Amino acid sequence: MPLARPMPSIGRSVHELRLKDRSGHYRVIYALVVRGITHVLHAFKKTTQSTLQRNIELAQKRLKEVLR
Repeated sequence: MPLARPMPSIGRSVHELRLKDRSGHYRVIYALVVRGITHVLHAFKKTTQSTLQRNIELAQKRLKEVLR
């Protein structure tokens, strides 16, 4: 079962969905912006223990684009 956690470092109402299968660990960063609409900001395969800064920055950039 996938697990989600809030990601306030990226933005308000942003969450990270954590998935795991035989081929590795994956993350999907999404935002619940308005009227129940979910925007997928970034999806990637985890290669390190912590989330890389470039993944966080990309999600922040995409969130700004969505909010425009």
